[in-house]
Amino acid sequence: MTRRSIGIIVNGVTGRMGYRQHLVRSLLAIRESGGVALADGTTIWPEPVLVGRNETKLRELAERHGLTDWTTDLTSALARDDVEIYFDAQVTQQREKAIRQAIEAGKHIYTEKPLAEDTAAALDLARAADAAGVHTGVVQDKLFLPGLRKLKRLIDGGFFGRILSVRGEFGYWVFEGDWQSAQRPSWNYRTEDGGGIVVDMFPHWHYVLEELFGRVTAVSCVTATHVPERVDEAGQAYAATADDAAYATFELDGGVIAQINSSWAVRVYRDELVEFQVDGTEGSAIAGLRNCRVQHRAVTPKPVWNPDLPATEDFRAQWAEVPDNDDFDNGFKVQWEAYLRHVVAGEPFRWDFLAGARGVQLAELGLRSAREGGRIEVPELHP
Repeated sequence: MTRRSIGIIVNGVTGRMGYRQHLVRSLLAIRESGGVALADGTTIWPEPVLVGRNETKLRELAERHGLTDWTTDLTSALARDDVEIYFDAQVTQQREKAIRQAIEAGKHIYTEKPLAEDTAAALDLARAADAAGVHTGVVQDKLFLPGLRKLKRLIDGGFFGRILSVRGEFGYWVFEGDWQSAQRPSWNYRTEDGGGIVVDMFPHWHYVLEELFGRVTAVSCVTATHVPERVDEAGQAYAATADDAAYATFELDGGVIAQINSSWAVRVYRDELVEFQVDGTEGSAIAGLRNCRVQHRAVTPKPVWNPDLPATEDFRAQWAEVPDNDDFDNGFKVQWEAYLRHVVAGEPFRWDFLAGARGVQLAELGLRSAREGGRIEVPELHP
C-alpha cells in the first residue's frame, strides 16, 4: 500500500467552522481512520498546514492536536511545493483575495460558501481557476447528511410520484448577547461585514433544491431584521444592520414550488433545526439533517375539518421512519474525501466554483427581490 501525502492549507482554522467541522471532524478524522483509500491501493494522507491571523490561537490549537505546521503568513505557505490544496474558511469578505492568491500559486482550491460577495466576483473566480487548470470545490455539506441522503434515495426510487411542493423550516433563537451569550458571531448581523441570513443560507438552499428537485427559475423573498440591537463579544451594544430572517418562495423546473423560512429569531418546535416536507402525488416525506419520515398514498388518513371538536388523531404517529440502510459519516468529512479523490485520482466532483457561483447568485437575487418587493427570474449561469 502506498501513502500519498498531500499538503493542505487550512486558512481560517481558528474559526468555529474551520476548526470543528473541517480540521477536527474532517481532516484529522480522515487521518484517524487511516486516510482515504483509492482503488489502486494508494492511501491519500492529508497534511494540514494551519493558517490564521492570531499566532497565540494557532500555536495553542496546533499543540492541542499534536500538529507542528502552522503560520500567520499565507503568502509563504502558498509558495511551498509540498502544499497542493488551499482551503478557505475565513469570513466572506477575506475569501476572494485569498482564493485569487491561491489560483496564482497554482493550488487546487476547496472553500466554504459563499464563494464570493457577489455573482460577478464568483464567476470571475470560476473563470480564473478554469484558466489556471486547478481543481475547485465549494462546501455543500447538507447533501451528504443522513436525512437528505435518505430523501434522495426516496426520490431516486420514485416514492413521491410527481413532486408537487417543498416546505422548509430552518432556524433557532440566537440570543441577543446581553443576558445570555450569542451562539453566532456578531459580524453575522452586520451587512457591512458580510452578514445576513440570506447570504449565509440561500447558497445552501440553492444546492439542496437544485440537486434534489430541479433548477431554481425564480425567487420571491421578504427579509426582516427582527432583533435590531444586539451585544457583541466585547459586551458592547451594536445596531444589527443585516437581515436575521428571510421568507422565500422558489419556483423550480417542472413546476415544483418550494417555500423556505430561515430565521435566527424563531423558537424551535420541530424535531430538528431544519426540516423539509416534500409532497408528491404518491407520497410525502419530512427530512431533517439525520431523520426522514414518510407517509404513502395508500396509508394517508382522511382528516375532516371540524373546528368545533378537538382533534382526536395523532398525526405524527401516522408517519413511518425511513431506515438508515447504510453507514452515514460526517457530511463535511464525506465531501472532503470526495474532493481529495477528485484531486488525486481525477474522480468526478461536480460541486465546483460554478456551482458555488449559482448559490451566490440566488442570495443576490433574493436580496434584490426583498428590496424591490417582487418576483425575480433566475437566469442560467455560464462560465
